[in-house]
Amino acid sequence: MKKSTADEKQTNPVRHAIHKPVTLKQLADHLGLNPATVSVVLNDVEGRSIPQVTRDRIKAAAAEMNYQPSLLARALRNRRTLTIGILVPELGDGYHTQVMSGIGDQLIKAGYFYFTAHHRHQKNLVEEYTRMFIGRSAQGIIAVDTLLEHTVPVPVVAVAGHRSIPGVTNVVLNHTMAADLTLTHLYSLGHRKIAFMRGQPFSSDSDVRWNALLATAERLGIKIDPQLVVNLDRDSSSPEIGYPVVQQLLETKQPFTALVAFNDISAIGSIRALQDANLRVPEDVSVIGFDDINAAAYTLPSLTTINQPLAEIGRVATQCLLNRIHGTAISPDEISLAPTLVVRESTARVKS
Repeated sequence: MKKSTADEKQTNPVRHAIHKPVTLKQLADHLGLNPATVSVVLNDVEGRSIPQVTRDRIKAAAAEMNYQPSLLARALRNRRTLTIGILVPELGDGYHTQVMSGIGDQLIKAGYFYFTAHHRHQKNLVEEYTRMFIGRSAQGIIAVDTLLEHTVPVPVVAVAGHRSIPGVTNVVLNHTMAADLTLTHLYSLGHRKIAFMRGQPFSSDSDVRWNALLATAERLGIKIDPQLVVNLDRDSSSPEIGYPVVQQLLETKQPFTALVAFNDISAIGSIRALQDANLRVPEDVSVIGFDDINAAAYTLPSLTTINQPLAEIGRVATQCLLNRIHGTAISPDEISLAPTLVVRESTARVKS
């Protein structure tokens, strides 16, 4: 005769427990051990003399009985949730994605979990998500291209923050060096009539990048014509953001031989707008981007650009945050990384 379900529970509690997680006490009762001993083994507490055969038996039973430790209870005991909050404007842009890749790799290596919230540059969401991270006991926050306005009661590292806030470490690119690489390259190719694209007002890098270009242009003797300066204003991660501003440039009828785009996404849209206007890149107009996203090498023509070590920036920011959380190193106010110039097909010497 087939045994009833109740009989199965009594004769084979382990098999029944596979379908439902058991508590630490139930696991200890099943093994005939003290719950403290089981806890020490499952939490890998050092300095306790417990025979290896007992350790193996405890871990085997825990796996078979589907024992799941209470991470919340452990976090409350240790005051460590191993959780990080990440603020980012959007998730579909090449820049943010590559920075996030470096952040994620470093957190996985360190055994941390993370929440990601994208805010579309809305101040109220930045504030709300910051409060939510803290309310969920995040041990620290990484803010990528996010405008922070005040101190936060947990360690914070900002990528491209450019704002001095007590308790916040800024990880930035050396924009002075980037501007020098950009304009020196175009200048060496004979370009003097250069058009410029400024970033959106809500982008953290817009002002610092523009000011660096102004200073470098003055040093090189490159005159910036106000009619050849356009401003991005759309909040989009599509190359379409570069298309209408290039149309605006062409409508001025002012000649230019090169275009400095704000980033690679806008540069890709700019190339399409120039081609649609029957202008060849780079034969008629050279175009240089910024960021060196993965798609930059595969556009037609492939894009000359300033390489930001985006994944490395993410890793550096993450390690800095972990150092601050654990108090293992002195945290500087700012960490600056160097860019490099990647010359591809979209820039060429000015025609005679």
